[in-house]
Formats: sequence, C-alpha cells, structure tokens
Amino acid sequence: MDRAPSHAPGRPRAAAADPAQVVRRLLEGRSGLGTAPTRPAPGARPAPDPSRGTGTATGTGIVIPPLYCPDAVRDDPALADVVNDRLVLWAAETGIYAGRLDALRACHFGRLMMLAHPDCDDPDRLLAAAKCGLSEWSVDDHWADAGEDADPGLLGLRTALAHAVVDPVRLPAGYERWFEERVAAEPVLRAFRSSLEHLAAFATPTQVTRLRYQLAVMFVGYNHEAEWRMSGRRPPVWEYLVHRYENGFFPCMVLTDPVGGYEVPAPEFADARVRRTYMYAGVATCLLNDLYSMAREDPDDTNLPRLIAAEEHCSLQEAVNRTAAVHDEVMRTVEAESAALAALGSPALGRFLEGVWNWMGGAKEWHATTPRYHGPA
Repeated sequence: MDRAPSHAPGRPRAAAADPAQVVRRLLEGRSGLGTAPTRPAPGARPAPDPSRGTGTATGTGIVIPPLYCPDAVRDDPALADVVNDRLVLWAAETGIYAGRLDALRACHFGRLMMLAHPDCDDPDRLLAAAKCGLSEWSVDDHWADAGEDADPGLLGLRTALAHAVVDPVRLPAGYERWFEERVAAEPVLRAFRSSLEHLAAFATPTQVTRLRYQLAVMFVGYNHEAEWRMSGRRPPVWEYLVHRYENGFFPCMVLTDPVGGYEVPAPEFADARVRRTYMYAGVATCLLNDLYSMAREDPDDTNLPRLIAAEEHCSLQEAVNRTAAVHDEVMRTVEAESAALAALGSPALGRFLEGVWNWMGGAKEWHATTPRYHGPA
C-alpha cells in the first residue's frame, strides 16, 4: 500500500510541521530540493525501508517503492468514459494520433482528467482540460518520440510555430495566409488552436494567459531535451531537475481553478511563495512519471533513475529507490508549505492548493493503471 496522506494540504490542519515554523520559512525564501541533503553519504547505499511495503513491480524486475502521495479522491468510470470518447472523436477531427486512435482510447486520458479534477462533474470542462493535455502530449508523441518525422533538428521550428498558435501572432495581411496554410497542414498545430478555443469558452482571459505562459516554458523544455538528443550528451542530475521545471505537468495543473469553476486572485497566484510551492508539486509529479514510465521507454531515454544510476554508479533499482526518496521529500515540502499558504491566503487559494494536491493523487492513480505505461507495447 502507498503511504498516502489521508488529508488535503489545502486545509491548514494538514501541515506535518509546526505551521508557524513553515510560515517563517516561506517568508525567508528558498527551500526544498537542493537546500537539504537528498543523497546518502559517499559510498553508502539506501537501505530497504520495511514501512514502505512491497512496492509496485514494473515487469522488468524493477520495483517502484510505495510513494508518499495522496490517493485519488473519486472514481467515476461513467464520467471518465464520456470524456474519453469525446476526446478520441476530437483527436480524429484534428488529425492527431492518426492510425493510433485505438491506442489513444486505451490510454484513457478521460480517466486522468476525471481523477485529477474531482471537484468538477461537467464533462465539457473536463473535455477542455483533456484537449489541452492531449495537445501537449502530442508534441512528445508526434514531434519528439514516436512521430513519423520525430527529428530533433526540426523541434525548434515546430515549437516556435506552436507558440505562434498558442499566443496568436498577427502578421501583415500579405503574409497571413502562408502561416494559416502551415497550421492547416499540421495536426498538432490545429489541436493547440482548437483546445485553446474550447478553454476560452469558460476560463477567464487571465487563466488562459497563465496556460499560454506555461506552454511557452514547455516548448523551451522540449528544445532543451532536443539538445541532449542531437549532441548525445547525458545531462547531470541537477540539469535534469532544472529541465523538469521547463517540461512538466504545469500546463495541465494550471487549469485546476478554471476546471473547478473559480479563479485564484492574480496577486496570490503570482506570489513567489505560491509559485514555488505549485511548481515543486509539478516536479513531484514529473518524478512519479519517470518511475512509472521508465519500463516502457527506450533504455537511452533520459529520466531521473537512469541519470542517478550513471552518475552515482549504482544499480538501477538503487537509483529507483533514490528517485522515490527525492519524490517523497518534495511531496512533504509541498504538503507543509501548501497548508501554511492556505492558512495565510484567500479561500480560493486554499481551494486551489487542495485541488493541486488532489490532481497529484489522481495522476498517481492514472500512472499506476494506464496502458500507456502498462500492458502490451
């Protein structure tokens, strides 16, 4: 069994530490990964922790230790199916995942959105989040990893065009048609435009702008990764962790309040303490993704366990254990700081922080069960 917290840190009672101490640390500045030791002493190896349970076998002989992460708050298979069916229809309309729609359906991204947004029962809002998320995944699946022309040398051009769609460009009249012809010919670009149009039907301009910003950062992250592929360079662990602030789940997670039907006040959302905690939560989910996806990835792909194994000359199982320990450290920091921020902030901020916590619980459940990372290739 996972060591899942039974509470949501958006409520003040959730802090594991003294709230006064956490508030003081928040006001003082930087905390978390990089400010506390996460590695064992040189030459040491992490010992098994019996309290962690038996863990999750990946089918490759590697066991993922139970992670400190909340469980999903709800499971509504009927709602998930509605969202997933509509998402697959939309993918067919836009042209993404052509020839792979059955595999797309099996991944059940509709279930991910149902699990990650337990405060929303509206399939249209969940579908909007699913469209945005699938557009983001399509960059990886079409342009970076498994597309017909997954050329890292073209990724800069392609993400630049995607950004021009996400944050719409305005060209002189004589040149506009050339850009529109390119968008019409590229399914990923059409998907981004369509998903943003759907989101704008119920999200405020400020909320849409937040997503545009996070997508721009995500495109930077894809180009960062393309450099590794083109040069054959293996990044050090610290650089990879920086990369996970660029290429992570933030564009999905930033939709927590528009999908829930409320809005965090802009000054609170932009507060450095809130952003540091929210971004740290996204890093934790990236590390969870690294653990659950590695069994299906090419051995040459870049993820934290493989980088730790190479950098610290340990076995892959030991590196997986260390990745789990880093994940847990990050999660405990997010838990304590979210509780303190909720006590300091507005009810909307508290709901948002609780929503982010629930998003991570839903993401964990989906990662542990989706055929995208389990079952036949």
